[in-house]
Amino acid sequence: MRAVAYRTPQPISAETSLIDVELPTPAARGHDLLVEIKAISVNPVDVKVRAHSAPPADELKVLGWDAAGIVKAVGADVTLFRPGDEVFYSGVISRPGSNAEFHLVDERIVGAKPKSLDFAAAAALPLTSITAYEALFDRLKVQDAVSGAARSILIIGGAGGVGSIAIQITRALTDLTVIATASRPETQDWVKELGAHHVVNHSQPIAPQVAALGLGAPGFIFSTTNTDSHIGEIVEAIAPQGRFALIDDPKTLDIVPFKRKAVSVHWELMFTRPLYGTPDMIEQHKLLNKISELVDGGKIRTTLSEIVGPINAVNLKTAHAMVESGRMKGKAVLAGF
Repeated sequence: MRAVAYRTPQPISAETSLIDVELPTPAARGHDLLVEIKAISVNPVDVKVRAHSAPPADELKVLGWDAAGIVKAVGADVTLFRPGDEVFYSGVISRPGSNAEFHLVDERIVGAKPKSLDFAAAAALPLTSITAYEALFDRLKVQDAVSGAARSILIIGGAGGVGSIAIQITRALTDLTVIATASRPETQDWVKELGAHHVVNHSQPIAPQVAALGLGAPGFIFSTTNTDSHIGEIVEAIAPQGRFALIDDPKTLDIVPFKRKAVSVHWELMFTRPLYGTPDMIEQHKLLNKISELVDGGKIRTTLSEIVGPINAVNLKTAHAMVESGRMKGKAVLAGF
């Protein structure tokens, strides 16, 4: 089967940072589905792993987690899907990725593809949807009010992949007022289109802008990027006893200033459940099906912003460079081989 892989971590500008290869087609066993890949999208995790994670000597590493495709075969223990089903999912970081014609994935982290979307539009959604949903409902528990706080959430990095879907999920499933950050006219327009009630500029002090809205201190803050740069503003802006979640990888993060306000700090990593095979791993199957229902019901929309081209090394390098720029709006997708 055709695939895109690498042998050594390199800058994306290097000729062999990603290469086209031929690999054996894997076989489905146990709870695995063998999925024929129709479209993929690129996330910051793809960039981070490619730049820093070396495969064993003389071995190839295939990246890619977001995917949409068709089930071609199933393992003996599979009960949720059958060959011919159209699916979307985000896989797990400890297994070979989806930048290939065929891919193995555990059925318990796979959802039914939204019927109203083509494969490209569907491939933009899984990783960011799981991340946003888990951050909102499993970590921040936005369904439970913070006493005395405004019924609002501040989403830092609202125009990125996770922010773009977090805005929509919050609007669709809660009564929270959504305050999103964006710094450029085009990204500010984007988050407004997605449903943000208010937009503040994260290139300027955030807390005074939030205070100026007159809503009161938000009970929830969700940081998707540059948390270390904004931590002081987050401490100032959040309500006493509020809840703060983050998903990025700051080199250092001093959370001691949160003590005075008794703020709880929550990490979200959507790979945790499949990495550890947690008893509730099937929750990712359920929440992806919920996302499909919301899409098909017109409650949320795909965050696809650009189809780069078919799946090959040249186009994947382009998509990686787009993500590395830090100026992405929504998601970059590759479709077909």
